[in-house]
Amino acid sequence: MRTAWLAMATTAVLSPAASGCVTVHGELAVVPAVKRGEAAQALKGFVAAYNAADKAYDPALDRGEVSGALGAINQAGLKSKSVTSPGGNEQHKDLVLTDARYTIPEKAGWPRWFVADAAPQGQRAGGSHARWVLAFVRDAPDASWRVAYLTIMAQDAIPQFKKDGDGYAVAVDGTADGLAVAPGRLSSAYAKYLKTGSPDDFAPGPHTDQWRAQRAKTAKQPASTIQYVDQPLKDGDFKPLALATKDGGALVFFATRYFQRQTTAAGYRPDLPADVKPLTKGTVKSSLTKEWVSSQVAEVPKTGKVQVVSRLEGVIAATGS
Repeated sequence: MRTAWLAMATTAVLSPAASGCVTVHGELAVVPAVKRGEAAQALKGFVAAYNAADKAYDPALDRGEVSGALGAINQAGLKSKSVTSPGGNEQHKDLVLTDARYTIPEKAGWPRWFVADAAPQGQRAGGSHARWVLAFVRDAPDASWRVAYLTIMAQDAIPQFKKDGDGYAVAVDGTADGLAVAPGRLSSAYAKYLKTGSPDDFAPGPHTDQWRAQRAKTAKQPASTIQYVDQPLKDGDFKPLALATKDGGALVFFATRYFQRQTTAAGYRPDLPADVKPLTKGTVKSSLTKEWVSSQVAEVPKTGKVQVVSRLEGVIAATGS
């Protein structure tokens, strides 16, 4: 991924309406979250702001287009690059997304959200080729659409979504029964799993057991130790978003946060990467604590193990001591 604000990445609740529901901003009816034309304009606006921010390395230029996990990663990455490359991005090339598809659920009230996926220009069509998958969220009638989650998936890896009688996608409630793990519990379960190896809800893969093994391998280094503390992120702009899939499961976007603390022996000092230095408070003497935000996409079946299919993470702050 060539974006500046993703350069720091090491990888790449909604309630169904019921009769008599409470009025929210005057909305009672179950309606599509967005019209397709408006969804297309939201995607166009994001791409334009992304290109401007990436070219200038200026977080202010796309601040109004991002939120949640993506917003935290995006804004910290651009803040760092604005210091390390104050003249802007000499390697910038405009992102152009083509063949956009929109997956729009129906619901009452706010917030509302939808998913867009599109192919970068210059890439031939085909099942194995990558597509950008973006989850847009809007909190109120007078609010703008912002991208809370972004991942890149192979075209043939994007699941088929369940549709209602009108052809709209079906949003899955955060507390929904009938899934191996309810979407609202996924962030807490994943954070606990990374720390302890349980609950045993997650299938093997690069973002589960292999990620834990990689952490264990690097925990002890010559003259230093590295500790991890994982925490859920599941409220406000970090709420999980889930869409029902045709096989009875769900595709869930969710976020976590973790702290990575490196402590060195006397006479040694932790390395302070150039792209982390602009985000660091304090003086790095014997320890450096990095705060990361991690954005995941998972396939959650009715029964069995959750498959974490992608992970995007970035350092958003650091503290030296």
